[in-house]
Amino acid sequence: MEQLIKSKILANSEALFGSLIEENLIQFQKTRKDVRGDLTLVIFPFVKLLRCNPIEAGTKIGDFLLNEVSFISEFEVVNGFLNLIISDDFWLGELNSIHTNNKFGIAEENSKPAIMVEYSSPNTNKPLHLGHLRNNFLGYSVAEILKANGHKVIKTQIINDRGIHICKSMLAWEKFSPLNDKGERETPHNTGLKGDKLVGKYYVEFDKRFNSEAKEIIAEWEQGKFDDYNSSIKTEFSKLFEAKSGKDEKTIKAIDEKIKDLAKNQTTLLQEAKDMLVKWEARDPQVYLLWSTMNSWVYEGFESTYQQMGVNFDKLYYESDTFLLGKDIVIEGLNKGVFFKKDDGSVWIDLTADGLDEKLVLRSDGTAVYMTQDMGTAVDRFNDYPDLSGIVYTVGNEQDYHFKVLFLILAKLGYTWAENCYHLSYGMVDLPEGKMKSREGTVVDADDLMAEVIESATEMTKERGHIEGLSQEDTNKLFRMIGLGGLKYFLLKVDPRKRMKFNPEESIELNGNTAPFIQYTHARIQSLLAKANIELVKIAPVSVNEFEKEIIKQSTEFPGVIQEAGKDYSPALIANYTYELVKTYNQFYQSVYIINEPDESLKTFRLALSFNVAKIIKTSMLLLGIDVPNRM
Repeated sequence: MEQLIKSKILANSEALFGSLIEENLIQFQKTRKDVRGDLTLVIFPFVKLLRCNPIEAGTKIGDFLLNEVSFISEFEVVNGFLNLIISDDFWLGELNSIHTNNKFGIAEENSKPAIMVEYSSPNTNKPLHLGHLRNNFLGYSVAEILKANGHKVIKTQIINDRGIHICKSMLAWEKFSPLNDKGERETPHNTGLKGDKLVGKYYVEFDKRFNSEAKEIIAEWEQGKFDDYNSSIKTEFSKLFEAKSGKDEKTIKAIDEKIKDLAKNQTTLLQEAKDMLVKWEARDPQVYLLWSTMNSWVYEGFESTYQQMGVNFDKLYYESDTFLLGKDIVIEGLNKGVFFKKDDGSVWIDLTADGLDEKLVLRSDGTAVYMTQDMGTAVDRFNDYPDLSGIVYTVGNEQDYHFKVLFLILAKLGYTWAENCYHLSYGMVDLPEGKMKSREGTVVDADDLMAEVIESATEMTKERGHIEGLSQEDTNKLFRMIGLGGLKYFLLKVDPRKRMKFNPEESIELNGNTAPFIQYTHARIQSLLAKANIELVKIAPVSVNEFEKEIIKQSTEFPGVIQEAGKDYSPALIANYTYELVKTYNQFYQSVYIINEPDESLKTFRLALSFNVAKIIKTSMLLLGIDVPNRM
């Protein structure tokens, strides 16, 4: 509609304005709700060309469009705005177009370049938590939205299955796991505990013992006992301890943290974990067997959680594989002069000329860091998928600097595709009681949270729903659909870049901007269509009221919303669009007769309108990874 009006004005600009005009002068906006009109053309850019006041300019352009564009039935000029009133026939034609397109809003499959979307990417030292839920739901939804825009999409994750943090869990299990009466240490099999939770338990145990040992060391230092430490430690501690004198509480706290870090680096536990990492990279048989055994427990636990989430992956990458490629890339970069080696043997890149700092890419003992692995993974992916146009990394905003550095390093190494790598930086998730913490064991477990929202949805639906006659299997499926739908929608309706607070109770409310509200509307429409039992083939001409016109208007915007959501990597645009459409539909539903409408043409029209709203709801919710019920 806008494009046709624009082309008419451009084609006749000399006759209208006395000269050719630039396309950017033609500006449309939504018509204000307090005036008549379906589309508004901003007149101010043309006033100078026409050498008249805005009312006269608007009237001249309005008269021209009324004669040249068949679907414009009237116009009104309000100050510097031309409000165009579109004919009922046009809106009926738009509804017919939507009705006959089973894939309305969805672009042709694989009509655009291949894009890889990375999400989840967990560490194998702990179970998935609330932050992973936002990550997975966001990454999965963005992948589906890009697919709907015509892109070939590869969903992937990099499993962080190696490193010092993994060794901490391994060491703690080896040292502190109790033996049962058969002389066996704890396993998922003999405890009944999910593998990822069992391994996470020992990550927390390591941290507890680690902090306890550091505390004991600090107590020794405070008593002047430095016999087991080199002189530099004594000097550093004394310097920090003396610096606390006369300082405010905040400064003292910061200094105490530095002392704690100094002590932690002297613990035997940390040294044992470091030694284990070196042995792992050297493929020590005993360490490697322990690593592969504990990781297998975690993978089994993760898979169970992913199935409950309703997310999947096309390709898995493992840090234990890609870090080796990363180390080769570091050697290559050294030879090219991109990296440099320090006296202790560690390898760095100097990015100070780019406004950043020096960045470590390989430790002095030859072990890899995250940057090493990420370089290797990126190169590996483009080798695996030569048609790949870019990668979208779904990772929290605490890693903004990391990805800025990664993309810059890849560009300096000569990989031209680095400019097509994008960090989808999202904000952290808090609960009403505050920020999550992982090492202390107070993290919000993903499995527990999903179980909680499903239980809440069960209670809510039993109380308010209409589930009589459903089998137990279908009832349980419905409870899960509502609970997980509420959870996903709540986490996706907020702009991904914003930090957010998640409230489990609010997520399953039947009213307001929630998935259950939208799901209920879809179920209501399905019930309506089932009762009517009419084949909706041809929509006859009828007079369209304001609610009906608004629904068709909003429906025609759906393809553009999908495109915008793909461009911005923002499922929130689709979520909030759908909520607004559903709100309008419910106002319409409450204000008119549908099944009981005596005029058959009007009845068929309203049923068709309802059918297509349900079609858009289902499509949009599937793009968010959410199922919708036919009964609720």
